[in-house]
Amino acid sequence: MATAPPVIDFGPYYGDDVAKKAALVQQVRQACERHGFFQIINHQIPSDLPEAILQQAREIFSLPLEVKEKYSREIDPVNLGYERLRAQTFGEEPSDLKEGFFLCRDFPPGHPLIGRFSLGLNKYPTEMPDVAGFQSTVNRYHTVMADLALDIFRVLAQTLDLEEHWFDSFCHDSVNIMRLLRYPPQPAGGRERGIGAHTDFGGLTILLQDDQGGLQVWDRESSQWADADPVPGALVVNLGNMMMRWTNDRYVSNLHRVINTSGQERYSVPFFVSGNPDYLVECIPSCKAATEAAKYPPITVEEWLEARLADTYGGVGVGELSKEVASATH
Repeated sequence: MATAPPVIDFGPYYGDDVAKKAALVQQVRQACERHGFFQIINHQIPSDLPEAILQQAREIFSLPLEVKEKYSREIDPVNLGYERLRAQTFGEEPSDLKEGFFLCRDFPPGHPLIGRFSLGLNKYPTEMPDVAGFQSTVNRYHTVMADLALDIFRVLAQTLDLEEHWFDSFCHDSVNIMRLLRYPPQPAGGRERGIGAHTDFGGLTILLQDDQGGLQVWDRESSQWADADPVPGALVVNLGNMMMRWTNDRYVSNLHRVINTSGQERYSVPFFVSGNPDYLVECIPSCKAATEAAKYPPITVEEWLEARLADTYGGVGVGELSKEVASATH
């Protein structure tokens, strides 16, 4: 029977109880090794913010298609803005049944990071019912999630027997991209996927999902899909391929997909944390013996992301694990 990713109380990170903090570190370590996924509660995100950003997603996708296309991510090279339905394909055809809107941190004109990987000036559709409200909510969400990501990385450092602030320089001026996503309802069965089986390619992802369900994570021990059902107040955290590479494959970047059979529209907001573009990712010292060779050569964040983006939109598969999934589900 498939085992779903655990729900972990993140509250001890903000407290003073040493034993509870140690238990949190151990729970996260086990989740990273076993699933590459976990959900966190008591993360101190303002209680009004999740619904506020989901409402903005509902409003932006309610705009007419010809309006949304004015803000297409294909108009300029930094990949920000609207992504039409079925623009992306993971695995087999048909293409993914979702539409999205990409947003980065809000930069002032002339900022030195503008023009780096997927970083630039955001598009704020003037046709929104409250464009100022959309902009302020998006930017507030981006700031809060970046802070939470730093907290999560500080726990991850401890799971790897590193000093708590070991990842701080990686998180400084990080390439953080959020996507507002809408999944139309789809019939049960058949080959339709809201998003096909894939792994994320950055450092980690923090996902807000609404209450419709549909997210599934591959359980490698049972060779089955496990439902990551929505938990009130929880956020889903998963590791990306960069983290798996960084830990010399000690931690898992796991396959996941979305099948929206709720009969309702599904909305979610993934926040992708990929690190400072100039940061050099090389095997973490605690993830190999002193005499052991690293499995992967060093690479900068930006070099890694550019190559993975080309793979993703070129329809390239996700390796041996995807073959395992295909053989188990056909």
